[in-house]
Amino acid sequence: MDYFGRHEGGERAILVHLEIRQITDPNDLEEFKLLVDSAGAQQLAVVTGSKQKPDAKYFIGSGKAQEIADQVKALEADIVIFNHSLTPSQERNLETLLQCRVLDRTGLILDIFAQRARTYEGKLQVELAQLNHLATRLVRGWTHLERQKGGIGLRGPGETQLETDRRLLQIRVSQLKARLDKVKQTRAQGRAKRQKSDVLTVSLVGYTNAGKSSLFNRLTNENIYAADQLFATLDPTLRRLDWQGVGRVVVVDTVGFVRHLPHELVESFHATLEETLEADLLLHVIDSASADMHEQIKAVKAVLAEINSDVPVLNVYNKIDLTGEPAHINYREPGIPSRVYVSAKADLGMSMLTTAVQQLLTGKLNTFELTLPFDAGNLKNELYRLDVVEQESYAESGHEVLTLRLPSDKLQQLLGQSDINPFEVLPAEQAELITPKLEAFEQELKQDAEQALLAELEGLDLSSEEAEFDKKFESIDEQESDLN
Repeated sequence: MDYFGRHEGGERAILVHLEIRQITDPNDLEEFKLLVDSAGAQQLAVVTGSKQKPDAKYFIGSGKAQEIADQVKALEADIVIFNHSLTPSQERNLETLLQCRVLDRTGLILDIFAQRARTYEGKLQVELAQLNHLATRLVRGWTHLERQKGGIGLRGPGETQLETDRRLLQIRVSQLKARLDKVKQTRAQGRAKRQKSDVLTVSLVGYTNAGKSSLFNRLTNENIYAADQLFATLDPTLRRLDWQGVGRVVVVDTVGFVRHLPHELVESFHATLEETLEADLLLHVIDSASADMHEQIKAVKAVLAEINSDVPVLNVYNKIDLTGEPAHINYREPGIPSRVYVSAKADLGMSMLTTAVQQLLTGKLNTFELTLPFDAGNLKNELYRLDVVEQESYAESGHEVLTLRLPSDKLQQLLGQSDINPFEVLPAEQAELITPKLEAFEQELKQDAEQALLAELEGLDLSSEEAEFDKKFESIDEQESDLN
């Protein structure tokens, strides 16, 4: 009987890392060790080597495979983890030889994500990614369960166990995709509400362990979990804050990226990554103390390119407390910052980050001289709460004049809520900034509608209608007098 059964996993692990000369961008060994630590495995040994190209059967060659098998037996290892992507046949051949569970880099990342998922959406996304990965591992995984043969009453359903597994897996995948579509719709509704209320969105993106969650906590005064490990947080977190000089902003902490991120993960987490697509600004948090900083930047840019993100980016070089770099801003051109150096943990450069964000959003911000009506106390309180008041003075008439810095759409919304005409409280040129401008054809349609309304009103015989109302009231008066 040709039976292949998967071995149980465990925590006692042997790590395998090969330098493949045909691979121009190899995986990093130190990052691989951090991934294993994040998964909670106990590292017994690290097997390294080099090859010109991967072996078709074992990926590592038969001699190195036998060496690992001897170490598995000597160290009583439960699992062998490869810092590479293995084909289903290579994984199966290695498990047969090593007599223990074999896990490749993709499976390791999926295992970490499965441990860290907390929200409903995160769990759905991880399960979908796992099933997409498992679908390629079903090939000849159960060769002992062929079509049942025999006489009457002994025939099977007419399909192999492999076909049954594939069908059940596909049903589950369809269910997960349907549920994720509902989550996607909910996210879209939330984004639409934020856009309708003119709330700016700033998303934190970056390599895993670059300090995104620490920066998120510093900006929002939150206390979400942050640790010096890969994928410390998985689920995206949204918080609303009043950012000085910008107004109300939604800050989004997203999942960290990693080199050679499995393709099925990008597909499964696309609903989450859409938060970056809809943002007004991306803060690319970079670990400036990492020796692999440039490779990590390249990996993040690759993922952003894969999801077709064209949102403006501000590079935030974090952990300057470890590098000794002073907090400062680098400008691509006058008034347009490209890099800012901070330390979220040590609270260094936070004011400079605020300045850089303000300057990058100047395309959305305008300066207004607002003359407050005497009865606009609620509007004044709201402007100060948003922290958009730069200067305060008084006009000769006694009215308070506020110098504001905020999006024109936001000021239009606030004035509309207070039922204030922009031309009564702003200079004409500033009032025009927040007054909707109609195209020529829209103006013609508006005029046509006004003329049609006037013609309809002129065509009404109001005198006859008034006479009809008078008759009705006279009838009511007569009925009341009869009752009395």
